[in-house]
Order: sequence, then C-alpha cells, then structure tokens
Amino acid sequence: MGYKHLKFPENSLFLVTGGAGFIGSNLCEALLSMGYRVRCLDDLSTGKQENIDMFSDNSDYEFIKGDIKDLDVCVNACEGVDYVLNQAAWGSVPRSIEMPLFYCANNISGTLNMLEAARQNNVKKFVYASSSSVYGDEPNIPKKEGREGNLLSPYALTKRCDEEWAKQYTMHYGLDTYGLRYFNVFGRRQDPDGAYAAVIPKFLKQLMRGETPTINGDGRQSRDFTYIDNVIEANLKACLAPSECAGEAFNIAYGGREYLIDIYYGLTEALGVDIEPIYGPDRKGDIKHSNADISKARKMLGYDPEYDFAEGIKLAIDWYRKNL
Repeated sequence: MGYKHLKFPENSLFLVTGGAGFIGSNLCEALLSMGYRVRCLDDLSTGKQENIDMFSDNSDYEFIKGDIKDLDVCVNACEGVDYVLNQAAWGSVPRSIEMPLFYCANNISGTLNMLEAARQNNVKKFVYASSSSVYGDEPNIPKKEGREGNLLSPYALTKRCDEEWAKQYTMHYGLDTYGLRYFNVFGRRQDPDGAYAAVIPKFLKQLMRGETPTINGDGRQSRDFTYIDNVIEANLKACLAPSECAGEAFNIAYGGREYLIDIYYGLTEALGVDIEPIYGPDRKGDIKHSNADISKARKMLGYDPEYDFAEGIKLAIDWYRKNL
C-alpha cells in the first residue's frame, strides 16, 4: 500500500507542472523525499510560492517560472525529463463558466503543448490530471470509465479534450499517457481562500475563525472525497504502469461516498464548535452525486489507496490547525 516503497531508475528526473499548486507541491515533496530529481514548472497564477519555498535548498530541485501556454517553455522544461506529471490547469466549474476562452487556452492548448513537448523530448511516461467532472450528467453510481454523460461545464469539456488528445499522442506518436480522473481531492496545502476554494479547507478555515459557512444547495450532494496521499500513489504507479495501459483514463478516488452535510457536522464536532450553516443556491454545472468505481485503476495500475475519508480528514484537520 502507499507509494514510499516504489522504485524508479537512479537519477530519474520528474517534471511536475503546476508544481506550486496543492497537488503539484505534494508530488514534488513526495518525490524529493524518495531521493529523486524534481523540476517544477509553474507560472504562479494559481499556485503559491510558499508551497514550494521549502524545496529551494534541495540540490535535487529546480524551479522554472513559466506558462504551459508557451510551447517553447514546455519544450525546454521537458529536456532530459523521464516522467511528466502534468497538474497545471485552472480548476473550478463555476469559474470556467465565466471564463470559457481562458479555460480553453490554458487547460486544452496548454496540455497539448505539454504532450508535444514530452513527445519531442522522448519522455518515458506522461501522467496528467483529468477530473470526475467528465462524467457530466451520467446518472449511475458508481461512476465507471466508458460510461460518461453530457458535459455540464467548460471545465469538464477541457478535461475530456485532454483525455482525447492524450489518446491521440499514444496512438500516433507512441507517448505513454495516463489520465487520472481525480475525485474531490483534499489534504495539506489545499487553498481555503477565494470564491472558488474547495469546500473542506474553506469550511475548516471559516469554522476555526468562528464564521458561518454557506453550503451550496441542500447539503445532500455526495462526493468521493480522496485524500492527497492516494493521489500521489496513483501518479507514481502510473509512471510504472506497462505501456499496454497507456492511452487510458482511470478513476482516482477511495471509492467511498460522503454527504456534504455529514462532513460539515463532522468538522464542527472535530473542531468543538456549534455553528449552523447557511444554505445557498446550487452551483451551476455541479454534479449532484459522485462516487467512483476504482477497479480499473486497481487492475491496470496496481492502485491500492491507503487512506479512507476518516483517516484523511483527521490528518487534514491536524495540518490546518497548525498552518492556518
């Protein structure tokens, strides 16, 4: 279980795009702790310098400030790289509805630049962040690869396009690509601030400050919340997957289902506060229920998530208590 026992060739170089972000910085940290070389590419538009400051004295770490919308930047960043972990993207369903052109340029063209740069540099494996949003309005639970519905947001569209482009690069150019459909990732260093912040860190920060959080909708929506260390495991195991598995996309989750209202009251209990939430309107483009079938990732990647929601949320609360 987990990822710390995984072995790569000595002196392997990993490029983490979006490496100053929540997931990216955790990937950088994990790889450096395992003794591998890491190059971080980020334009710091959504990533934060403070997430990566701790690596600056590590001789195995290199930072490039650059934008994936610039092909030359991508090509240079991929030079000498063995494995690409492409996390660079703009998240948030509601924001994508407000900014469709930007999302197309950043999430689709940017990922295409990275695929091309990886191809030109003969990268061994290209692992990239997709999203559970690609399931759209497909009503069945659990969500299973190959059974997708109508897309509900520009963000979801960008992730579906990334999967299709990656498939083309595997088919025509022999680049081993692996798409990871993340389901509601949470954990240390996830940003609690801003209008588009993820729900767990946002609730935690507000409750710790004695503020009253707003729940969008009735709180009965359910999610397969996935602790960050499970996502690190999935990325690294994809780098070790056989080429026969390339060109595919995989659900990356724990395989559980938590209702938002239950999470809310669980957080108030853990923090020892008694604050009733406000209920707001449903968010446009949101999927009501999300729960993953992870059997494909188990079978093809050897993915075996170590942290269930209860363990993950304890670790997350501890981190936010110390760092907020």
